[in-house]
Amino acid sequence: MCRHWNLTRFAGKVVEGLTVTRAMSSGLTGVEAGKRAAARAAVDNHIKTGQAVGIGSGSTIVFAVERIAERVKSEKLQLQCVPTSFQAKQLIQDNNLTLSSLETCPKLDIAIDGADEVDDDLNCIKGGGGCLTQEKIVASCAKDFIIIADYRKNSGSLGTYWTKGIPIEVIPMAYRPVQIRVAAELGGKADLRMAIRKAGPVVTDNGNFILDWVAPENTHNWEVVNQKIKMIPGVLETGLFIKMARVAYFGNEDGSITSRTPP
Repeated sequence: MCRHWNLTRFAGKVVEGLTVTRAMSSGLTGVEAGKRAAARAAVDNHIKTGQAVGIGSGSTIVFAVERIAERVKSEKLQLQCVPTSFQAKQLIQDNNLTLSSLETCPKLDIAIDGADEVDDDLNCIKGGGGCLTQEKIVASCAKDFIIIADYRKNSGSLGTYWTKGIPIEVIPMAYRPVQIRVAAELGGKADLRMAIRKAGPVVTDNGNFILDWVAPENTHNWEVVNQKIKMIPGVLETGLFIKMARVAYFGNEDGSITSRTPP
Protein backbone atom coordinates (compact mmCIF):
# COMPACT_ATOMS: atom_id res chain seq x y z
CA MET A 1 0.00 0.00 0.00
CA CYS A 2 1.49 3.33 -1.04
CA ARG A 3 0.43 6.89 -0.28
CA HIS A 4 1.91 10.16 -1.53
CA TRP A 5 1.53 13.20 0.71
CA ASN A 6 2.58 16.82 0.56
CA LEU A 7 1.42 17.59 4.07
CA THR A 8 2.20 16.96 7.68
CA ARG A 9 0.52 17.39 11.04
CA PHE A 10 1.37 20.35 13.21
CA ALA A 11 -0.07 20.76 16.69
CA GLY A 12 -2.80 18.26 15.87
CA LYS A 13 -3.92 19.96 12.66
CA VAL A 14 -3.30 18.88 9.07
CA VAL A 15 -1.93 21.76 7.02
CA GLU A 16 -1.17 21.27 3.34
CA GLY A 17 2.22 22.42 2.09
CA LEU A 18 3.67 22.84 5.60
CA THR A 19 6.39 20.23 5.09
CA VAL A 20 7.89 21.94 2.07
CA THR A 21 7.60 25.43 3.47
CA ARG A 22 9.14 24.65 6.85
CA ALA A 23 11.94 22.50 5.40
CA MET A 24 12.98 25.22 2.97
CA SER A 25 12.71 27.96 5.60
CA SER A 26 15.09 25.97 7.79
CA GLY A 27 17.68 26.04 5.04
CA LEU A 28 17.26 22.35 4.28
CA THR A 29 17.14 21.03 0.73
CA GLY A 30 17.16 17.67 -1.00
CA VAL A 31 17.98 14.67 1.17
CA GLU A 32 17.97 16.57 4.48
CA ALA A 33 14.56 18.07 3.71
CA GLY A 34 13.28 14.57 2.96
CA LYS A 35 14.62 13.19 6.23
CA ARG A 36 13.00 15.98 8.20
CA ALA A 37 9.65 15.58 6.44
CA ALA A 38 9.55 11.82 7.05
CA ALA A 39 10.52 12.21 10.69
CA ARG A 40 7.92 14.88 11.41
CA ALA A 41 5.15 12.92 9.67
CA ALA A 42 5.90 9.80 11.72
CA VAL A 43 6.01 11.69 15.01
CA ASP A 44 2.83 13.64 14.30
CA ASN A 45 0.89 10.59 13.16
CA HIS A 46 1.94 8.12 15.85
CA ILE A 47 3.22 9.79 19.03
CA LYS A 48 0.62 10.29 21.78
CA THR A 49 0.83 11.22 25.43
CA GLY A 50 1.38 8.39 27.89
CA GLN A 51 3.49 6.29 25.51
CA ALA A 52 6.74 4.47 26.04
CA VAL A 53 8.77 5.28 22.91
CA GLY A 54 11.81 3.57 21.44
CA ILE A 55 14.25 6.12 19.99
CA GLY A 56 16.39 4.87 17.11
CA SER A 57 19.82 5.92 15.91
CA GLY A 58 21.26 7.74 12.92
CA SER A 59 20.91 11.05 11.10
CA THR A 60 17.17 10.88 10.38
CA ILE A 61 16.23 10.19 13.99
CA VAL A 62 17.70 13.57 14.97
CA PHE A 63 14.77 15.26 13.23
CA ALA A 64 12.29 12.92 14.94
CA VAL A 65 13.64 13.72 18.40
CA GLU A 66 13.54 17.44 17.65
CA ARG A 67 9.87 17.13 16.67
CA ILE A 68 9.06 15.01 19.73
CA ALA A 69 10.66 17.69 21.92
CA GLU A 70 8.59 20.40 20.20
CA ARG A 71 5.37 18.50 20.87
CA VAL A 72 6.30 17.67 24.45
CA LYS A 73 6.82 21.39 25.10
CA SER A 74 3.75 22.66 23.24
CA GLU A 75 1.29 19.87 24.08
CA LYS A 76 2.66 18.78 27.48
CA LEU A 77 3.01 15.19 26.33
CA GLN A 78 4.05 12.63 28.93
CA LEU A 79 6.52 10.20 27.32
CA GLN A 80 9.10 7.65 28.41
CA CYS A 81 11.96 7.42 25.88
CA VAL A 82 14.11 4.30 25.53
CA PRO A 83 17.35 4.68 23.51
CA THR A 84 18.88 2.22 21.07
CA SER A 85 22.44 3.56 21.37
CA PHE A 86 24.68 6.02 23.15
CA GLN A 87 23.85 8.55 20.42
CA ALA A 88 20.11 8.09 21.04
CA LYS A 89 20.62 8.49 24.79
CA GLN A 90 22.43 11.78 24.21
CA LEU A 91 19.65 13.01 21.90
CA ILE A 92 17.02 12.23 24.52
CA GLN A 93 18.94 14.02 27.25
CA ASP A 94 19.96 17.00 25.10
CA ASN A 95 16.32 17.59 24.20
CA ASN A 96 15.16 17.36 27.84
CA LEU A 97 13.04 14.28 27.24
CA THR A 98 12.43 11.64 29.90
CA LEU A 99 15.08 8.93 29.62
CA SER A 100 13.95 5.40 30.39
CA SER A 101 15.14 1.85 29.74
CA LEU A 102 13.82 -1.60 28.89
CA GLU A 103 14.22 -2.52 32.56
CA THR A 104 11.64 0.14 33.44
CA CYS A 105 9.59 -0.12 30.22
CA PRO A 106 10.00 -3.64 28.78
CA LYS A 107 6.90 -3.16 26.62
CA LEU A 108 6.96 -0.17 24.29
CA ASP A 109 4.01 1.41 22.51
CA ILE A 110 6.10 2.48 19.53
CA ALA A 111 9.66 2.56 18.23
CA ILE A 112 10.83 4.98 15.54
CA ASP A 113 14.07 4.32 13.68
CA GLY A 114 15.82 4.85 10.37
CA ALA A 115 16.95 2.26 7.84
CA ASP A 116 19.68 1.79 5.26
CA GLU A 117 17.30 0.15 2.77
CA VAL A 118 13.65 -0.98 2.77
CA ASP A 119 12.12 -3.45 0.31
CA ASP A 120 8.55 -3.85 -0.97
CA ASP A 121 7.62 -6.01 2.05
CA LEU A 122 9.10 -3.44 4.49
CA ASN A 123 11.98 -5.78 5.29
CA CYS A 124 14.97 -3.59 6.21
CA ILE A 125 18.72 -3.53 6.22
CA LYS A 126 19.94 -1.67 9.31
CA GLY A 127 23.27 -1.37 11.04
CA GLY A 128 25.19 0.98 8.79
CA GLY A 129 25.90 2.90 11.97
CA GLY A 130 26.71 -0.22 13.98
CA CYS A 131 23.72 -0.13 16.37
CA LEU A 132 21.80 -3.08 14.92
CA THR A 133 21.57 -5.27 18.02
CA GLN A 134 20.17 -2.60 20.33
CA GLU A 135 17.91 -1.33 17.54
CA LYS A 136 16.45 -4.79 16.94
CA ILE A 137 15.91 -5.43 20.64
CA VAL A 138 14.04 -2.15 21.08
CA ALA A 139 12.01 -2.66 17.89
CA SER A 140 11.03 -6.16 19.00
CA CYS A 141 9.67 -4.75 22.28
CA ALA A 142 7.43 -2.23 20.51
CA LYS A 143 3.81 -2.76 19.56
CA ASP A 144 4.42 -0.65 16.44
CA PHE A 145 7.77 -0.27 14.69
CA ILE A 146 7.92 2.79 12.42
CA ILE A 147 10.62 3.39 9.81
CA ILE A 148 11.65 6.89 8.73
CA ALA A 149 14.06 7.52 5.86
CA ASP A 150 14.72 9.62 2.81
CA TYR A 151 13.66 8.53 -0.68
CA ARG A 152 17.05 6.89 -1.42
CA LYS A 153 16.26 4.06 1.03
CA ASN A 154 13.01 3.09 -0.72
CA SER A 155 13.93 -0.03 -2.69
CA GLY A 156 12.10 -2.85 -4.46
CA SER A 157 14.47 -5.49 -3.09
CA LEU A 158 17.27 -5.50 -0.55
CA GLY A 159 20.75 -5.00 -1.91
CA THR A 160 19.60 -2.83 -4.82
CA TYR A 161 20.84 0.50 -3.47
CA TRP A 162 22.60 -0.49 -0.25
CA THR A 163 25.65 -2.30 -1.61
CA LYS A 164 27.88 -2.15 1.48
CA GLY A 165 26.57 -5.48 2.73
CA ILE A 166 24.41 -6.92 5.51
CA PRO A 167 25.83 -5.88 8.89
CA ILE A 168 26.50 -8.77 11.28
CA GLU A 169 27.53 -8.10 14.88
CA VAL A 170 29.97 -10.74 16.11
CA ILE A 171 31.89 -11.60 19.27
CA PRO A 172 35.48 -10.41 18.60
CA MET A 173 37.14 -13.81 19.10
CA ALA A 174 34.76 -15.38 16.57
CA TYR A 175 34.95 -12.91 13.70
CA ARG A 176 37.28 -14.99 11.55
CA PRO A 177 35.38 -18.31 11.95
CA VAL A 178 32.13 -16.48 11.22
CA GLN A 179 33.64 -14.94 8.09
CA ILE A 180 34.62 -18.38 6.83
CA ARG A 181 31.29 -20.03 7.60
CA VAL A 182 29.16 -17.27 6.11
CA ALA A 183 31.15 -17.42 2.85
CA ALA A 184 31.10 -21.23 2.77
CA GLU A 185 27.40 -21.67 3.58
CA LEU A 186 25.83 -18.62 1.91
CA GLY A 187 28.42 -17.40 -0.60
CA GLY A 188 29.59 -13.85 -1.01
CA LYS A 189 32.15 -12.23 1.26
CA ALA A 190 32.00 -10.87 4.81
CA ASP A 191 34.51 -8.10 5.49
CA LEU A 192 35.51 -6.86 8.92
CA ARG A 193 34.39 -3.24 9.18
CA MET A 194 37.38 -1.02 9.83
CA ALA A 195 37.28 2.30 11.67
CA ILE A 196 37.98 5.51 9.77
CA ARG A 197 39.41 7.77 12.45
CA LYS A 198 41.11 5.13 14.58
CA ALA A 199 43.35 2.16 13.94
CA GLY A 200 41.64 -1.22 13.87
CA PRO A 201 38.05 -2.39 13.53
CA VAL A 202 34.83 -0.62 14.41
CA VAL A 203 33.74 -1.49 17.95
CA THR A 204 30.01 -1.44 18.77
CA ASP A 205 28.35 -0.09 21.92
CA ASN A 206 28.41 -3.74 23.09
CA GLY A 207 32.17 -4.06 22.58
CA ASN A 208 31.81 -6.30 19.52
CA PHE A 209 32.92 -6.23 15.87
CA ILE A 210 30.86 -5.75 12.70
CA LEU A 211 31.12 -7.88 9.57
CA ASP A 212 29.58 -6.49 6.37
CA TRP A 213 28.41 -9.41 4.25
CA VAL A 214 27.94 -8.75 0.54
CA ALA A 215 25.55 -11.49 -0.55
CA PRO A 216 25.48 -13.18 -3.97
CA GLU A 217 23.17 -11.50 -6.47
CA ASN A 218 20.74 -14.45 -6.45
CA THR A 219 19.99 -14.07 -2.72
CA HIS A 220 16.24 -13.56 -2.24
CA ASN A 221 14.82 -15.41 0.77
CA TRP A 222 16.08 -13.04 3.42
CA GLU A 223 14.10 -14.65 6.22
CA VAL A 224 15.89 -17.96 5.71
CA VAL A 225 19.24 -16.21 5.26
CA ASN A 226 18.73 -14.31 8.49
CA GLN A 227 18.08 -17.49 10.44
CA LYS A 228 21.08 -19.30 8.95
CA ILE A 229 23.45 -16.47 9.89
CA LYS A 230 22.08 -16.24 13.43
CA MET A 231 22.67 -19.98 13.95
CA ILE A 232 26.44 -19.54 13.49
CA PRO A 233 28.19 -19.50 16.91
CA GLY A 234 29.70 -16.10 17.60
CA VAL A 235 26.99 -14.14 15.77
CA LEU A 236 25.14 -11.82 18.09
CA GLU A 237 22.67 -10.29 15.61
CA THR A 238 22.15 -9.37 11.97
CA GLY A 239 21.05 -6.14 10.33
CA LEU A 240 18.15 -7.89 8.60
CA PHE A 241 14.88 -6.65 10.11
CA ILE A 242 12.35 -9.11 8.70
CA LYS A 243 8.57 -8.57 8.99
CA MET A 244 8.97 -6.07 11.82
CA ALA A 245 7.89 -2.67 10.45
CA ARG A 246 4.26 -1.54 10.50
CA VAL A 247 4.76 1.46 8.21
CA ALA A 248 7.62 3.31 6.53
CA TYR A 249 7.73 7.03 5.78
CA PHE A 250 10.04 8.20 2.98
CA GLY A 251 10.74 11.90 2.59
CA ASN A 252 11.23 13.17 -0.95
CA GLU A 253 13.47 16.01 -2.13
CA ASP A 254 10.51 18.38 -2.50
CA GLY A 255 9.39 17.77 1.08
CA SER A 256 6.52 15.45 0.17
CA ILE A 257 6.03 12.09 1.89
CA THR A 258 5.64 8.58 0.50
CA SER A 259 4.32 6.10 3.05
CA ARG A 260 4.16 2.34 2.64
CA THR A 261 2.69 -0.50 4.67
CA PRO A 262 3.37 -4.24 4.18
CA PRO A 263 1.41 -5.94 1.37
